[in-house]
Amino acid sequence: MLGARDVGLEWDEWACKTRAAAGQLTIRTDVAAYPVWPFLGRTTGLIASPPCQAWSMAGKRLGLVDQPLVHQAVTDLAHGLDTRDHLLAACRDERSLLAAEPMRYLHALHQHGQPEWVAMEEVPDVLPLWRQYAAILRSWGFSVWTGILNAADYGVPQTRRRAILLASRTRTAEPPPPTHAKVAEPESLFGPGREQWVSMATALGWGATDRPVPTVCAGGGPGGGPEPFPSGSRKTLADARDRGTWKPQHPVVLQSRREGAGWAARHGTRENRSVDASTPRFTAEAHRWSWSLRSNNQANATVRTIDEPAGTLFFGHRANECVWQAEPTASTPPGDAPAPGPIRITAAEAGILQTFPADYPWQGNKGQIFSQVGNAVPPRLAAHLLAPHLGKTLTPDDFTLAA
Repeated sequence: MLGARDVGLEWDEWACKTRAAAGQLTIRTDVAAYPVWPFLGRTTGLIASPPCQAWSMAGKRLGLVDQPLVHQAVTDLAHGLDTRDHLLAACRDERSLLAAEPMRYLHALHQHGQPEWVAMEEVPDVLPLWRQYAAILRSWGFSVWTGILNAADYGVPQTRRRAILLASRTRTAEPPPPTHAKVAEPESLFGPGREQWVSMATALGWGATDRPVPTVCAGGGPGGGPEPFPSGSRKTLADARDRGTWKPQHPVVLQSRREGAGWAARHGTRENRSVDASTPRFTAEAHRWSWSLRSNNQANATVRTIDEPAGTLFFGHRANECVWQAEPTASTPPGDAPAPGPIRITAAEAGILQTFPADYPWQGNKGQIFSQVGNAVPPRLAAHLLAPHLGKTLTPDDFTLAA
């Protein structure tokens, strides 16, 4: 969409395979061991997004303990001194020092008058480190901006807050103007106001007549398509049916959101389709259940209703599974079947909430895809950050076409 060619340096096997499937040139390597010389004299911009696990709220946050060592590494690398091996031996988390790695590239490129611009991203706690980078880059002639941006302010259906560094040799570095706000703003003498934050329902197409909210069918959908079950729940419900301990009260089937708009055309509507009453089915109609997304299994997990943006999506271990949870609404019929249990978010849904196209060619199993989604910068936010440095003015049509 931005018309730029990039070369990615990436360690994860499946992230490399995904990038290859998406047509992006990628070198699978340890970024800390890869030489800088291949990029000298041919680099316009440097994008750096070091692994966040050492610093993230989702992990042990040993990066905060290692922070003085990382600051020392940045200072040394900025002066052409490579003390990484010595400092790494003292780190509590070996990933911490990767946050200093961009300076190794920046110092070497700077000797050749490169790069023209820099964009860096990390979790909010890394902002002090970005400020250290900013002071060094300013001494080299860059204009630099650092701060915290909320992805929801740029049309991402997720309130993902990240520390950003933007630097340029040719223009004033500044954050892109927000396009969205928590509350929609009216048009004024200065132009149109910002749109309201994009909700999960809008991003996923829930609530439209051809894209209903989650449907959980314990006996298999008429089309035999995929169904959003948490692990083991299909067998549990089937066993309960066979024992006679659970009976369906409303044997009505809606199309699964994963079947797409063509499902009803292939299998008929509920008015003209026979239903096997012996097959237990939970139906999640919009007027019956109120859906929310819980960001993980921890007690203080962020819970957002479907008409809000998601909280920050992060994955990596069982406690960080994101699940849909349903509650009855005021219009739920008395004596109705109980609400479905927690339903794990699908990788496709997670990708969409991260603003990847629905047909993005993810590679790997579910866990590997979840990891890639959670580690990624939302493409829509990235586009806003990079567009000014690439001489591109974005319009809403750019994102519509990209999706």
